[in-house]
Amino acid sequence: MEGIGLYVVIIIASIIGLWIILYLIPIGLWLSALVSGVSISLLQLILMRWRKIPPPVIVRALIEGAKAGITLFRNDLEAHYLAGGHVENVVHALVAANKANIELSFNMATAIDLAGRNVFEAVQMSVTPKVIDTPPIAAVAKDGIQLISKARVTVRANIKQLVGGAGEETVLARVGEGIVSSIGSANSYKAVLEKPDSISKLVLDKGLDAGTAFEILSIDIADIDIGKNIGAKLQMDQANADKNIAQAKAEERRAMAVASEQEMTAKAQEARAKVIEAEVEIPLAMADAFREGNLGIVD
Repeated sequence: MEGIGLYVVIIIASIIGLWIILYLIPIGLWLSALVSGVSISLLQLILMRWRKIPPPVIVRALIEGAKAGITLFRNDLEAHYLAGGHVENVVHALVAANKANIELSFNMATAIDLAGRNVFEAVQMSVTPKVIDTPPIAAVAKDGIQLISKARVTVRANIKQLVGGAGEETVLARVGEGIVSSIGSANSYKAVLEKPDSISKLVLDKGLDAGTAFEILSIDIADIDIGKNIGAKLQMDQANADKNIAQAKAEERRAMAVASEQEMTAKAQEARAKVIEAEVEIPLAMADAFREGNLGIVD
């Protein structure tokens, strides 16, 4: 029994030792690279483990590049991985760009990836344009009628502007601003309803994609609805405001008239009081004159 237990321990230890050896020395991965035409040594695969770089990621990227006819360098891929980049996305993007005849260098792809953009999706968007639906945009024509429109913006990724270029939010904001300006310059809402494509032409002519990561291919008005009569509402609000102002001024004038009347009444009462006071003082003065002999009966 002791011999059997020792035998089991030896087998388990051998399996663990073999797993450690295969983990540190990925022979299967090395053979896959070798048969795929990728030259990489076992020592480099072992050193990748020590540099905290997963060898399968680097080897798969090298194999994909070799099969697509793209020359990739192990050091560059390792440096990009250590910088926090997505090696697989970069290689997928390079292969897709190469097949679509889109100019994209390794340095540009890694810069786009490190900038936080999905470089593979960007290349796909360069091949297949993306349609962005705008939220409802409300604008008022010169005749005061509100129009609520929705547009579909077809954009294509601009590879050269992906680093530092503005995103979808900026494009939508500029398109919305252009639509508001175009509708606002129309003399009548009927003209806009008759020719909605005129809005698209005016907006496209403004070059709204400048400084963005996209190239606007077309702007199509998907829907236009008639909203409120903003002009009439503003006129009503202005009339109410004018009425309130007139009422306030009339009330002010009435209050001033009442105050003036009260002031005049007070002055009249004051004058009357002075007259009464004077009338009271006359008999007193005559009495004093009699006592002092200054006034007689004959007088």
